[in-house]
Amino acid sequence: MQTGLLILGVVVLLSGLVWAAQGSGHFPYPASSFMVDNSRWIYIGLATAAAGAVAIVAALKL
Repeated sequence: MQTGLLILGVVVLLSGLVWAAQGSGHFPYPASSFMVDNSRWIYIGLATAAAGAVAIVAALKL
């Protein structure tokens, strides 16, 4: 269970960081994405990344 939670946490953290970068325009791929330069996705991405970080910490404490 610890390994699964750790892997899930890393995937969620990385996904959140990509979403935040797309929302801020720092990672504009694909160019036609509705997420690019949309500030809503910065906040959604940061919240998702934070959830991933919590999962990673929880996995490491098991």
